[in-house]
Amino acid sequence: MRLDKFLKVSRIIKRRTLANEACDAGKVWVNGKPVKAGFQVKTGDLVELKLARRPVRVEILSLNEAPGKGDAAAMYKALQTEEDDSQTLLPSESERPPKSGLQGYEAND
Repeated sequence: MRLDKFLKVSRIIKRRTLANEACDAGKVWVNGKPVKAGFQVKTGDLVELKLARRPVRVEILSLNEAPGKGDAAAMYKALQTEEDDSQTLLPSESERPPKSGLQGYEAND
């Protein structure tokens, strides 16, 4: 299966054209090598994407041409990167502001 199609059907990237653009920009590696959108992936390959804030690393578990919504996530396994340990996107419960602004609110009917 082509890499761009795998990224789309597995729902790692929302659209195939975006997957093509990411590959052309050199933001996608398979098994440690930069690859083009037409690269043929196979089960067991390690795919790394440098998108947005941090890299995404996945291992391909299965190739399915037309998976259902629930089956797409079963096509790969997310792998943890070193940066995952040092960066978090959401603050912990203790760092979040209190919800006191919503207490006592009554809706007008």
